[in-house]
Amino acid sequence: MAIAFVLRHPSITTAIIGPRTMDHLESQLTAADVVLSGDVLDRIDAIVPPGLTLNPADDGWVSPSLHPSARRR
Repeated sequence: MAIAFVLRHPSITTAIIGPRTMDHLESQLTAADVVLSGDVLDRIDAIVPPGLTLNPADDGWVSPSLHPSARRR
């Protein structure tokens, strides 16, 4: 379902997979045949809206020079 979501969702441009074995690759390739309806995608987006970061630690490093107090204007 996760790979099918990535392949179908209009906000995601690329699906990157990293299989370790041929069996793993073959199991992931079957996701290309899974079709998620618009209703399912809408329900997923209702659970976690696009653009929402659940864990602030996932936002990454922000340069202190970009903080509003460090700007010249």
